[in-house]
Amino acid sequence: MALNDSFGIENYRPNEARYDKMQYRRCGNSGLLLPLISLGLWHNFGHTNDFQNARQILRTAFDHGITHFDLANNYGPPYGAAEDNFGRLFNKDFKNYRDELIVSTKAGWDMWPGPYGNFGSRKYLIASLDQSLTRMGIDYVDIFYHHRPDPDTPLEETMGALHHIVQQGKALYVGISQYNAEDTSKAYEILKNLGTPLLIHQPRYNMMDRWIENGLLDVLGEKGIGSIPFSPLEQGILTNKYLKGIPKNSRAAKDARYLKSDHITPELLQKVEKLDAIANSRNQSLAQMALAWVLKDERITTVLIGASRTEQLLDNIKTLDNLAFTKEELAKIESILK
Repeated sequence: MALNDSFGIENYRPNEARYDKMQYRRCGNSGLLLPLISLGLWHNFGHTNDFQNARQILRTAFDHGITHFDLANNYGPPYGAAEDNFGRLFNKDFKNYRDELIVSTKAGWDMWPGPYGNFGSRKYLIASLDQSLTRMGIDYVDIFYHHRPDPDTPLEETMGALHHIVQQGKALYVGISQYNAEDTSKAYEILKNLGTPLLIHQPRYNMMDRWIENGLLDVLGEKGIGSIPFSPLEQGILTNKYLKGIPKNSRAAKDARYLKSDHITPELLQKVEKLDAIANSRNQSLAQMALAWVLKDERITTVLIGASRTEQLLDNIKTLDNLAFTKEELAKIESILK
C-alpha cells in the first residue's frame, strides 16, 4: 500500500539560487558533472516512512543544488516502494525540472520470485529497468547500474545488457557497484569495445572501510571512471550519534541488518571520540569531516548520503564549507584509524 496520497504542501518552486553554492565535479573522463553530495533513497522513502518528510528532504536537496537522486529496484520497504514514492513526488514537484536532474537506479539483488528476479542476467536487468521506469513514471534514467557482481553470469552478458539498455534510450549512462579492481577493468574493456563507456562505480567506502584503496581507486583513475561511494558515514558510526549510547530511534536499535549494536564496541567508540575531537578543531561535525575525508581524493566524484530529516541533510551540505585537510590532520586521523 502506498503512503498517503494527500500532498498537503503548496506547489513547489525551487530556490532560484540553488546552484550558487553547490560544487560539482566531473565524472571520470565524461562530460557529466555531479554535485559533490548526492542523495540516496535507500532509507526513509519506503511505504512505511513519512511521505511529507520524504518530500521535504527531496525539495531541500534540490533547493541546495543536489541534482542527483540515487535509487534501486529493491529500495523500500517493500521492494519498489522508494521508486514508487519518488515517481509520485517527481510528477508533482520535479517534472518540469527533469533536465536539471540526474536520476539513477540499479538492479542486481533479489527483487521478485523465481529464477529471473536476481543477479545479472540480460533477462533480469532489462525487465527490472522496465519495471523501475514504470514505477517512477519516467522515460529513461540518467544512470543504470548493475548493483553487484554475479559470479555465475558471464560478464559479457551483463555488460552487453547494459550496452543494449543505452542503445534503447532507457539509460544515458551505465555503471557498476561493488566490483573489485580486476572485474572493473574487465567490465570497462567489454563496454568500451561495445561502444558504451563505463561511466561510474558505486563502492562502499569510508574512513573505516578502505577496501577500494587496494587497487580499485587506481583502476578508476587510470580508466577515467567516476566514483560515488556509499556509506561514507559507516552507517552512522562516523557521527556523534553513538557516543552516549545507542538511541532508541537509531538504525542500530531498529534494524540489525545494516548495523549490529554489538559492533559498536568501547574500542570503536574511543576511536570515534578522537576523530570527533579533530573535527571540532576544524569547526566541523564528525559527519562533515568524514564526508570531506572521502572527497579529498579527486578520483571520488561525489559522496552518496542518506537523510532521515532535512536538518541532517543541511548539516551534511555544510561539509562544503571546509574540504581541505592539513598534512598534520591527515596524519592524526591515520594514527587513530590504525
